[in-house]
Amino acid sequence: MFARIKKSGRNEYLQIVENHREGKRVTQRVIATLGRLDDLKSGTDIQALARSLARFSEQTLMVLTGKSEVDADAVSIGPALVFERLWKELHIDTVLEGLLKRRKFGFDVERAVFMTVLHRLFASGSDRSCDRWRRDCLIPGTKDLSLHHLYRAMAFLGEELQDQRGSLPCAPRCIKDLIEEGIFSSNRDLFTGMDLVFFDTTSIYFEGEGGDTLGEYGHSKDSRPDLKQMVVGAVIDDTGRPVSCEMMPGDTTDVTTLVPVSERIRSRFGIGEFCVVADRGMISARTLTELEEKGFSYILGVRMRRVRKVSEEVLSRPGRYHEVPTGDKEPLKVKEVVLHGRRFIVCLNEAQARKDALDRQMILDSLKDKLKQGPKALVGNKGYRRFLSVESSHVRIDEKKVAGEARFDGKWVLETNTKLTAEEVALKYKELWQVEQVFRDMKSVLDTRPVYHQRDETIRGHVFCSFLALVLIKELISRLENAGCSFAWADIRRDLEALREVSISESGKSLVVRSRLHGVSGKVLQTLGIGIPPTIRELPA
Repeated sequence: MFARIKKSGRNEYLQIVENHREGKRVTQRVIATLGRLDDLKSGTDIQALARSLARFSEQTLMVLTGKSEVDADAVSIGPALVFERLWKELHIDTVLEGLLKRRKFGFDVERAVFMTVLHRLFASGSDRSCDRWRRDCLIPGTKDLSLHHLYRAMAFLGEELQDQRGSLPCAPRCIKDLIEEGIFSSNRDLFTGMDLVFFDTTSIYFEGEGGDTLGEYGHSKDSRPDLKQMVVGAVIDDTGRPVSCEMMPGDTTDVTTLVPVSERIRSRFGIGEFCVVADRGMISARTLTELEEKGFSYILGVRMRRVRKVSEEVLSRPGRYHEVPTGDKEPLKVKEVVLHGRRFIVCLNEAQARKDALDRQMILDSLKDKLKQGPKALVGNKGYRRFLSVESSHVRIDEKKVAGEARFDGKWVLETNTKLTAEEVALKYKELWQVEQVFRDMKSVLDTRPVYHQRDETIRGHVFCSFLALVLIKELISRLENAGCSFAWADIRRDLEALREVSISESGKSLVVRSRLHGVSGKVLQTLGIGIPPTIRELPA
């Protein structure tokens, strides 16, 4: 089907014609006569018709005169389209603008922060790579931003406040704390589940010195003890929403953070009573005493092998396990043990127990082969060491140690001072894995590293942008789940990046053509109530 001009006397008519086969011959059949060509050209009918027909074509074609050069440029519109909506609906933009009212930076700091957060979500890396990345992404209001603007924005986020009331000895109050508190206050109806608070920490190593005070040598959870690091803690509510993050020097130990962070949560967010849920690395006798003295409820993991009363008394106490429905194929089993007035909850996952037993047997089988090669073959293997007994120059497998290790298969022990049932305690602690997932996102999906900044304030700003990115991800996933959608973040990211606009300019006229929606991008836009941009539109001159 095509358009042709039909002459009739002095006039020319525009027709739509199609080729039609009759036997072995191909003839032309007129579908419609649109009118006299001179009348159509004098009005806007042709342009209107072309735009209308373009809506029904998967590929929009621009007919060029061939008399001038054509300028075409493609940018990704999906990332900003979706996360600008969430950014505004969570009131992050208004919180930032409120803090910036009396500051005169000479550039749009809010836009610089948003661009950096968007970069964390879709590309990640350093701020220098962010400055290069934004060329291929349409982000409103960022045209005039340069790399040094991004550095200044990071320094603003990590800037220390004059009023340091409520700060930690190792973590001063900064602008980023005011932003967290502002977001919480603006969205308080979303944080109705703050009767339960999850807290965990991780370490992030530096390529360089790591600022003035943050970069220190400490226990590295990345297995890089040769590099200076910082400790980052995350506070999550029981709906999985990130509430705040704490940034401390790399030599800060976990057991020293739980109580002061819990006090900060209470004072910063105006929360009365809440229960602290934390991993076994946070526990010490002093920590438990301080939590109880300050009136905190807690559910804490216990180091089974290192705490003698647990390994020798709690685990050996008889009692019947009760099943806890979790939705998993293998139900969780729990039993309660009261020892010296303290409540311990023993949890058992039988599927994990079978896996632990199988892993141990594989180690023992390998160990038997190594023993045949002599003691030197065992040097430096920590996995073997716990099953061995050394007598004089003779090394053998200690069956008592093997049996003792089997007592821990598939089990973990919790200590709590709450009035929750054993089943409820186990389920609440299981939710702590949401925090661990946050750290996996921060360090892998968002890839906070590499951190090249050399000042504390810019380092804090860099990490805090990753935290804000997580806030946006969690909000998006939560809304999708409420709408009955379960999409992997990797699929969402890929399909949103594929949503592009191509600008085509010729002879002073410009058209913008949108690519088709791929994968889950259409459902994401629909869930957030975002209108799909038109397939083709003309830009004003």
